[in-house]
Amino acid sequence: MHYTKQVILHICFFATILFTFNLQAQDDLLDELDKEAKPNAFSLPAFKALKIGNLQSTKIAEKGDLYLIVSHRFGPLSDGFDTFFGLDNANTKIELLYSFWEGVQFSISRESFRKTFALASKIGIAKQSDKFPLNLVGYATVNRDTQLSETSFANFTLKDADRYSYSLQLLASRRFSKEFSFEIAPSFIRENLQILEQTGAANHNQFALGFGGRYKISKRVSLNAEYVYNFSRDANSVFDDPYTFGVDIETGGHVFQLLFTNAQSSNEPGFISNAGGDISFGFNIVRVF
Repeated sequence: MHYTKQVILHICFFATILFTFNLQAQDDLLDELDKEAKPNAFSLPAFKALKIGNLQSTKIAEKGDLYLIVSHRFGPLSDGFDTFFGLDNANTKIELLYSFWEGVQFSISRESFRKTFALASKIGIAKQSDKFPLNLVGYATVNRDTQLSETSFANFTLKDADRYSYSLQLLASRRFSKEFSFEIAPSFIRENLQILEQTGAANHNQFALGFGGRYKISKRVSLNAEYVYNFSRDANSVFDDPYTFGVDIETGGHVFQLLFTNAQSSNEPGFISNAGGDISFGFNIVRVF
C-alpha cells in the first residue's frame, strides 16, 4: 500500500511537471506568433477599394482578377427640384480592369463626360512592412476627348494631338492603425488643348498634390475623404480644386462607394484640372470576378 502511494505521488509529480512545461511551451509559441504578427498588423491593404473616391488608392488588383467598375456623377445638388437635385442628369463611366502579373494592372474605360476614352496602368513599387513604412505605387493614364470638333473652334485648326491629356502620379500611403489609412499623391497633368477663357492662362503642364484618407467604422463600412491642390491653376480660372467625401460599403464581391464631389469627371486630367464649384452626388460600383 505504501509502495502504491509512492507510485501515485511520483506519477502526479511528473504529470505536474509535464503539464507546466506544456503550458509554458504554448505561451512561448503564442508570444512568438504575436511578435511575428505585430510588425505587419497594419500593412496592406491600406484601402479596400481601387479608389478613395476620385483619387486612385494604392490598392492594386490581384493577379488574374477582372474588375468591372461603373461610376456615376449626377448634376449639381444646387439645381434643386428642377432636376431632382441633379439626379435627372448623369455622367457615366464604365471601366474594365485586369491584372496579368502580380503588382501590375491595366484598364480601359469610356466616360460620357466629353466622350472620353482612357487607358491606364498601376504598378506596385513597395509595400508597407516592418522594414518599410509606406505603400508606394505608380499610376499613369492617357485620355482621348472624342467630343472635340473642328466646328467648335472657328479660328483654330484642330489637330488629333489636341484631343489628348495625360496624368502621372506617385501614390504613397500608410495604414496607421486598423481603422485609419492616409495617402498623398504627387501628380503631373498634361493637357494638350486648353480654352483660355476657362483656364485664365495657358498652363498645359500642371503639378498637383492630392491627399486622401480612410477611416474604418465597421468590418464592411468606411468613411473616405480626399482633396487635390493644383499648384498650376491660374487665379482667373473658372475651375476649382477637387474634393470628395463619402462612404464605402463592402458586400462580398462588390464595393459600393457613395460620395459627394465637386468634379463631374472621374478621370485624372478631368477632375484634377476641371473640377467645378457645385457639389454633386455620385457613386462607384466595383465588381471583381
